[in-house]
Amino acid sequence: MATKTIDPKVISILNEKIQLIKREEGAIYLVGPIKLPVNLFGETVIFQWYCWLNCGEVTEDPQRIIDKLSAVNLAEMQQSSVLVYGDFQNADEALIRFHSICHTGDIFGSKRCDCGYQLKQAMKHIVEHGNGALFYLANHEGRGIGLFSKAMAYVLQENGYDTVDANLELGFKDDARNYSDAIEVLKKLRTKPVTLITNNPKKLAALKNAGMNVAGREQLWGDVSEFNVNYLKTKVERAGHLREESCCPDD
Repeated sequence: MATKTIDPKVISILNEKIQLIKREEGAIYLVGPIKLPVNLFGETVIFQWYCWLNCGEVTEDPQRIIDKLSAVNLAEMQQSSVLVYGDFQNADEALIRFHSICHTGDIFGSKRCDCGYQLKQAMKHIVEHGNGALFYLANHEGRGIGLFSKAMAYVLQENGYDTVDANLELGFKDDARNYSDAIEVLKKLRTKPVTLITNNPKKLAALKNAGMNVAGREQLWGDVSEFNVNYLKTKVERAGHLREESCCPDD
């Protein structure tokens, strides 16, 4: 099939917005920044949005990238992105959040977890701090097992299994998430120290093991209810999350 010749003006525009991050195998293509006005707790906040894509081919030719991507349906695949606020590159102190996608919590507002709450609160903390970045990791659904498998895990959870055992019974790891792509994008956007918004020591370890300068950690607990109290306890007792006393009250 013949490829469409792209208008040189389009190529020129995209050339200024697509960055190539080379890896040992293949590359990450980062497009942005793109102005993104966001409704955050009733106020419009201007973020800068980037999206990235893993690809086996390494090229700096936008025409080649467009030709390749137009031949596949990216809507059937997962792509991650990052919201940047303030002078993230140059600020002495910056907050970051590695947020794993949660279809049920982030979109539907499910109370089975605390993901939707953490997403909005992390954005709020970053804005109040003055600069930072929220990485939205689209291939992390269900701690890396995917949406359909997460739905099956929910069925098991409704029959007495906790979140750890549900994943294990389905043949998955408790936590199959990988942060290497996000870390490569972070390195492209900032080299100065970062403070990570997390309760999960595995995220801290991933950053430190990749050689990132981690200045500290901010905890993010909240939105505790009858629907997620056991979920939160499992995070602490079985997944090793760093506990705040108010996060998961005793029975």
